[in-house]
Amino acid sequence: MTIIDLCTTFSTDERCRELLERLRWPEGPVCPRCQKSDPARLVNSSKLLYCAACDYQFTVTSNTIFHDSHLPLIKWLTATYLLCESRKGMSANQIKRTLGVSYKTSWYLCHRIRAAMKEVEPKPLGGIIEIDETFVGGVHRGKRGRGSDNKEVVIGIKQRGGELRFFKAEDVKSGTLAKFLKENVSPEVEMIMTDEWNAYPKAMMKAGIHGAKHKTIKHKSGVYVNGDITTNGIESAFSLLKRGIVGTWHKISAKHLAAYLDEMTFRFNRRNSKTIFLEVLTHMITADPLTYDRLTA
Repeated sequence: MTIIDLCTTFSTDERCRELLERLRWPEGPVCPRCQKSDPARLVNSSKLLYCAACDYQFTVTSNTIFHDSHLPLIKWLTATYLLCESRKGMSANQIKRTLGVSYKTSWYLCHRIRAAMKEVEPKPLGGIIEIDETFVGGVHRGKRGRGSDNKEVVIGIKQRGGELRFFKAEDVKSGTLAKFLKENVSPEVEMIMTDEWNAYPKAMMKAGIHGAKHKTIKHKSGVYVNGDITTNGIESAFSLLKRGIVGTWHKISAKHLAAYLDEMTFRFNRRNSKTIFLEVLTHMITADPLTYDRLTA
């Protein structure tokens, strides 16, 4: 689907709602309060549904990320499409100009779509795993890399031929690395590839992963590929992330960094998917609403 197809097919609010209803209720409308099926559709409104069992009126957007939004649904769908199809993301300023809305509306809109891109209960990664860390944001003062204290830490874990995970972290100590390993990597992993950072062996031991499953590439010696030993896969993902930060978003706050990482991870893992747009929409009508007060707290 192209953006022209999107705007043509869902040119009216009614058509947008029909799509959302099919995604939210594949078997037909269900009352979100009492879960009774077959609510009545009110004659004087194509939007409103009525559940006689609990005397409740609702629409397909009730109790969803769309709840209480006055923005036309076609603008919601267009913004969602743009965030799904832009490999390096799209800034709130660009969405503002494209949709003709205020910056505040655009910023909040993007964050609600981003919230629907968060993975729910991701499966442990296996096979050959590449792990590395990078540092984003801030201003260089003195020592760079792991010695920098004014940048945010991002941990990257990538399964070769499989999924990517990005995480905001407090530091790169063995305990922190072990936490992410334990939560995201199967103990039966075939092999883990890292650089020579001395915290990795300790982290693997704490995570219950056998040390024999660890291979190191010596970046400090100028070696980046040694047979099958390399972390170029996760380095490539970091490069895409940094191009998004520098070239698209330009500046992101430490507070919201995790949300941007979720967006980049979700899109990267579905870069060859033809249904990513529908998948995000489905998450948007099933995920808990993200209020402006909670977002800016």
